[in-house]
Amino acid sequence: MVFRSFMDQALQEAVAAGARGEVPVGAVVVDPSGEIVAQAGNRTRELHDPTAHAEVLAIRAACTTVGSERLVGYDLYVTLEPCAMCAAAIAAARIGRLYYGAADPKSGGVAQGARVFAQAQCHHAPEVFDGIGAAASEKLLKNFFSSKRV
Repeated sequence: MVFRSFMDQALQEAVAAGARGEVPVGAVVVDPSGEIVAQAGNRTRELHDPTAHAEVLAIRAACTTVGSERLVGYDLYVTLEPCAMCAAAIAAARIGRLYYGAADPKSGGVAQGARVFAQAQCHHAPEVFDGIGAAASEKLLKNFFSSKRV
């Protein structure tokens, strides 16, 4: 089987989020056959909802599409290392593989900070692949935040 990345689609969601004034993070859920079932970008400001991170929105939409609270065997692509809240949602949904771009030393919950999947209380840990499209994700985030500091 040949690996096919869906990080470009997640980056498109991140760009759209940034254009809406949201922190530019995008996520894509892919089913076991390689089809995108859901995609989203951050909408915390737009929806006045601190849980409206790209990962949570994409997981919610995928679960609705699939008709289940479990996404066993599904992949999640996200442009930034998920925070602890999103990592917990990924575990609860039973995502099979997580691919993320930029590391998040400040708020990450996978390789940084809480390291949710390494906790004894975590009932499911996906396979994790980091650094996929990291340079493009980092550039998008740096440009977004530098424009806010002007």
